[in-house]
Amino acid sequence: MAKGKAAGGARRGPRPARPQPTPQKRPKPAPRPEVGDAAGPPRTFRLGAIPGAMPGKWIERWRERMPRVPLELVPIPVADQRAALNAGEVDAALVRLPLPGDADAVHVIRLYDEVPVVVAAVDSSLLAADELTADDLAGEVLITPRDDVLGPLGLPTEPPRFEAPETTEDAIAIVASGVGIAVMPMSLARLHHRRDVDYRPLSGGPASTVALAWRRDRDSDDVQTFVGITRGRTARSSR
Repeated sequence: MAKGKAAGGARRGPRPARPQPTPQKRPKPAPRPEVGDAAGPPRTFRLGAIPGAMPGKWIERWRERMPRVPLELVPIPVADQRAALNAGEVDAALVRLPLPGDADAVHVIRLYDEVPVVVAAVDSSLLAADELTADDLAGEVLITPRDDVLGPLGLPTEPPRFEAPETTEDAIAIVASGVGIAVMPMSLARLHHRRDVDYRPLSGGPASTVALAWRRDRDSDDVQTFVGITRGRTARSSR
């Protein structure tokens, strides 16, 4: 029998390769519950928010981290932000500074400053610029609503010959008709955006600060959890 052949004349072929196991992806660990998320009586975290506040990303992180504690968003006018805190209507609130009342009774954490913008009708020559200065507004009629949040601006503008509108939305509607301009934080211009108006940043204008506030006598684990979320702390970070 010739060499290289097995018994019976059959030639042995190469052994088939063994199938390799498919690598398994490790599941992403679930966020570690916060201390305030422990089992207990049902409760809701009530967060006040003034017009223009944008807490969406913080609410999303809260729901991931505190799945057993619903967060209720409570809209509050700027004029009522301190009253809502004092009355216990909210556990904490996104407010605009300055916050009236006794400063020692509340904790306040500044979150961000908003750029002021000039709102004008879409056919206004002011919108030809990418950014405006106080000098650009000389002689313009400045419409200031009763719910204004910026205060005196010291601009070289003219007052209107009619009563101030009640709301920022009303002021923008007047501006859309081609009568005057309005100045406000950018978030309010976006909130009340219309097709017949647009806005430009006001260089050197007064910024509006949005802050998180809560009463010292109502501090809690839930409040501190939300504070940590606004500061970018993770569930594993120490307070």
